[in-house]
Amino acid sequence: MNTATRVGAFGAGLALAFGTAFGVGSLVGPVGSNPEPADHGEHSAADATPAPAPDTGAETPGGLQISERGYTLVPPAEPLTVGEVADFRFRILGPDGEPLTAYEESHEKDPHLIVVRRDLSGFQHLHPVLGEDGMWSVPLTLSEAGDYRMFADFVPAGDPGGGLTLGADVAVAGEYGPEPLPEPARTATVDGYTVTLDGDLTAGASGELTLNVSRDGRPVTDLQPYLGAYGHLVALRAGDLAYLHVHPREGGPGPDIGFDTEIPSAGTYRLYLDFQHEGTVHTAEFTVTVGDDAPAPAAEDSGDHAH
Repeated sequence: MNTATRVGAFGAGLALAFGTAFGVGSLVGPVGSNPEPADHGEHSAADATPAPAPDTGAETPGGLQISERGYTLVPPAEPLTVGEVADFRFRILGPDGEPLTAYEESHEKDPHLIVVRRDLSGFQHLHPVLGEDGMWSVPLTLSEAGDYRMFADFVPAGDPGGGLTLGADVAVAGEYGPEPLPEPARTATVDGYTVTLDGDLTAGASGELTLNVSRDGRPVTDLQPYLGAYGHLVALRAGDLAYLHVHPREGGPGPDIGFDTEIPSAGTYRLYLDFQHEGTVHTAEFTVTVGDDAPAPAAEDSGDHAH
């Protein structure tokens, strides 16, 4: 199987750029190994926070560093409890070491917070509120124990470098058994909707991806804008959880949502598409692979993934 593949047959994974306003990143380097089961009974969020990545001179994938360009993500110090609503609080420190309070709005929010377990389950896309002391806060409920990754995707005001994505680990106490990724498939179902993924993509080159939304066998042609667009797509690389976010191409309110994409490396990815219809946001999830040794696609749906 050559590197150029068709997403309709699911021989492709992505790296994504969310326009110029939502944090631009790139996926480079080797794919990490799968996480191992762990007991987090004595762990806290502070224990799970990684140190900043060393400066190797190479471009670092988005979301893998807790510090970049002088900005530092400070995750919650308090441990989280399974099934309880937490006031999830964090700060972003600026190059002067003080809490950053000036941001440029990107797609109607600043910042965007993504939380997902390290086995790529439990995805949440949240929008915290900024306090006068520079502390961001948002209600968060995590229904399963384990290590989670938080991503803060933001644009510092007045910074010519533009947006960036910082990441940190947070722990939820309890026994953790990672769930295997669903097999690659052409379609995903969520809340009665069917989303079909199609496109021609090549590792190391730009390409196009199209997602088609239908319900009860009929195309959905009245999608509603969500954060200023008809669809938002996040891709996380399995293993190291390298992060990208993408903005759709110009288009109408469905049934097709198009994205410009670039695949920087082989690997397995989990894709999360947020779309809004009849006042409710839904998230369709896909597993995709890219590379000469990519597995054959599964013919059946990837399952029902409620948001």
